[in-house]
Amino acid sequence: MRFRDFHKNIKIRIIETFTSRFVGGMIFPFMTIYLAQHFGAKTTGMLLLITVFIGIVNSFLGGYLSDQFGRKKVMLWAEIARLMAFIIMMLCNSPFLVSPSITFMMMIVNSISWGLAGPANDAMLIDVSTPEQRKLMYSITYWANNLSIAIGGILGALLFQHYLFELFVALCIVECEVVILVAFFIQESHSRQVGTIGISEHLAQLFSNYQTVFRDKLFVMFVIAGVLVFSMELQLTNYIGIRLSRDMPTQTVLFWPVNGLTMMGFLRSENTILVALLVLFVSKLGGLMKDKTTLILSCTLFSIGYGVLSYTNNIWLLIGFMLILTVGEVFRVPVEQSYTAAIPPDDARSTYMAINGLKYNTAMLIASLTITIGTYLPTLATSLIITGIGLTGTVIYYLIIPSLENRIALKNSEPGGVQAKA
Repeated sequence: MRFRDFHKNIKIRIIETFTSRFVGGMIFPFMTIYLAQHFGAKTTGMLLLITVFIGIVNSFLGGYLSDQFGRKKVMLWAEIARLMAFIIMMLCNSPFLVSPSITFMMMIVNSISWGLAGPANDAMLIDVSTPEQRKLMYSITYWANNLSIAIGGILGALLFQHYLFELFVALCIVECEVVILVAFFIQESHSRQVGTIGISEHLAQLFSNYQTVFRDKLFVMFVIAGVLVFSMELQLTNYIGIRLSRDMPTQTVLFWPVNGLTMMGFLRSENTILVALLVLFVSKLGGLMKDKTTLILSCTLFSIGYGVLSYTNNIWLLIGFMLILTVGEVFRVPVEQSYTAAIPPDDARSTYMAINGLKYNTAMLIASLTITIGTYLPTLATSLIITGIGLTGTVIYYLIIPSLENRIALKNSEPGGVQAKA
């Protein structure tokens, strides 16, 4: 299986995602600082919560619309709205005008667009891929995302403060290209004839569709397991980062003084570089073990690795266990996403992907709670709780994977079950 064997939509999405996230990575990770400078830290926290909440609500709407009216239509309108938002953000941070309020409103439009397009993007990749292609597809996508965000973040740290207008110009150019790609080159992968019905009927159907998803206990348990395991990753910039900056004494490594804050930055860089390097080998080495074994072993390494990082101040243990957990991470992600792609029925993929898309925000809630827990409990107790969260998700995976594989086998045995749409 090679990159050139992928459907045209997959190739376009990988290249487009790399480009847009590369440029976006130079801007959006630093917008929190931008808002804090203009509105203050407390107000910024509330503003960011608003954007997250709006994104969640629109993810539900995007999943429904994509299943009802087609992936391409939802993606196109979302990208057009995002382009308009970026143009206004560019104008409101130009040499002639600076308007933080309008900039924030356009951030909300961008959040709405992400919520609408996200489930459609995910579902389209599933529509046009076969089960045999998905681990490689997700490995390449994961590698491209990490590399683009890493490079964009480094450049953004250098350029954001003094060249924000120029960065927005670049972002508008890239987004204009994205709109052209979606409008003229992406193929529709899911079409459905929907009769003319009113808004109330659509709302009733939307709630009915999501009730059906939440009654799918196997899928819900799979998402819960994913949230628990993924929350480990977010500990690095939450509890672990705070603990290191508070508790880790300055140590000398090869003549350089290293404190907790510097160590956290180094661990993030180590993780990003290792992901970019190791993902290239996952597709070949991953075939040596069954998917269930790969997922359980990788989640175990991932959970224990972050558990150690949440406790130790020893530099070499921190570096060593970051290596171990990153190995677990790069093997976990493609297998986990392949299982995720195989679960939804063909006519409800976007709806299922919208629920799956809640993983990040739910995991962030868990990571935030551990910060509060850490203020009341000693470090060892908090580390055991963090490790227990990840291992609980791993145990859930272990218990449900046999039933999940039976469902997938049954689905693939149906006529056309393993074929991607042209």
